[in-house]
Amino acid sequence: MDQESPLRERLIDVGVELVMTEGTGALGLREIARRAGVSHGAPRRYFPTHHSLLSAIARRGFADLGARFEAAARADAGASSPREQVRALACAYVGYALEHRGMFELMFRHDLLDSSGQTDRGPSDQPRLRESTLPLFGLFVSLVSRCGVAEPAVTAAALWANLHGVAQLWHWGSLPLVLGSADGGGGDSDGDGDPADGVERLVDAALDAHLGPVPA
Repeated sequence: MDQESPLRERLIDVGVELVMTEGTGALGLREIARRAGVSHGAPRRYFPTHHSLLSAIARRGFADLGARFEAAARADAGASSPREQVRALACAYVGYALEHRGMFELMFRHDLLDSSGQTDRGPSDQPRLRESTLPLFGLFVSLVSRCGVAEPAVTAAALWANLHGVAQLWHWGSLPLVLGSADGGGGDSDGDGDPADGVERLVDAALDAHLGPVPA
């Protein structure tokens, strides 16, 4: 590792802390530099654009989510059906979204990110952002394909969009509101039901919609 790399990693560390605690709106270059204790121009030595720094921060999120996917897949491998493994990944995905709201928002804002990674002057062994994201979707597709659907990639993409919407609408309070009214409080965070139960029921409904109901 060259002598400049520790500062590069420090800038990413600060960015990760900021997005986790204050959201994407706090991720300005000047604020990251200030909190890292360097001049406002220092980040440009490693990240020539704001997008390239945001991409490096987002890669940390994808690494964390990928580790959760791997843990979920290992836990269910061999003892569960492909559908149950898809469910494990789906729950891990929505769980991550609800636990790490700011990072989750950044990770999928490709309008803010340098998806090619071409302008990131980090170590040459660092993966481009697209190489950090596509394998996660590939894992999802491979499991969906074993569930007997006709178009695994399209089905996986539709299911992913459904799960992403569940995470967003739950966080915004829309789903707890409507489920609290529709099911007697089972999805209402202000009611007697467990919010986690409401989220899992939505995940199961999404799986039924895209993969078909569980055979009787």
